[in-house]
Amino acid sequence: MSERQTLLSARQLTKRFGGLAAVNDVNVDLWLGHIHAVIGPNGAGKSTLTNLLSGDLPSTSGSITLDGHDITGWSPEKISRHRLGRSYQKTNIFHTFSVWDNVRLAAQSRVQPSPFNPLGWLREASQLKAVNERAERAIELAGLQGRRQTMAGAASHGEQRQLEIAMTLATEPVVLLLDEPLAGMGVAEAESMVQLLLRLKKDHAMMLVEHDIDAIFTLADHLTVMVNGQVIASDTPAVVRANPSVQAAYLGEEVSEEVGEGH
Repeated sequence: MSERQTLLSARQLTKRFGGLAAVNDVNVDLWLGHIHAVIGPNGAGKSTLTNLLSGDLPSTSGSITLDGHDITGWSPEKISRHRLGRSYQKTNIFHTFSVWDNVRLAAQSRVQPSPFNPLGWLREASQLKAVNERAERAIELAGLQGRRQTMAGAASHGEQRQLEIAMTLATEPVVLLLDEPLAGMGVAEAESMVQLLLRLKKDHAMMLVEHDIDAIFTLADHLTVMVNGQVIASDTPAVVRANPSVQAAYLGEEVSEEVGEGH
């Protein structure tokens, strides 16, 4: 088996809010071509962990490296420019813009200003060839080719989640942090999202926070379970599923039996 390529690593990551440790001494490694899922009950610290890794929250202690760079304490914008992309629990799109314009704007955020025209004046954004090509690739990857001119606000919930991922892809990340991408979806939309994530897996290191257990066991190569800010298990899904502490704290005996039968 070839050696894993670690693109993001966190060590002893901790976030305290007063006397509460929302994330307590957590280690995480994200590898190229792997999906690392994080599960746990509400309040376990999953979204806080995502916010720490993306720079949306400063850590109290611990360290984070991204593709060999120590990014501890970096701003979200600087981390994003070093090719980390993320989605949020609440869809973050421009509802009155078309699908195409949403994705093109995300791609345009990566344009470096010319020293001869630092503000980009006197040039139509729609004429930026590299931006358009990047946006087109992202739309195709996300499976939205037939929805380019649809107003984002008129798209279905599932399509809006796909759009948010397309906008993230337009920034050309190598690490993807996805916070509950299947939330609120019906069966067909959830299956479409699962297939999208599987397509993206080969070229990215991915961390997925999700409550859909069936999707987790379909997608995850590595599974971490958090309870009260701490990791209680982190291993392959098969090993974690069989862990009595995980069954008692999160999966529950009934759910654990269902997952065991279905997978």
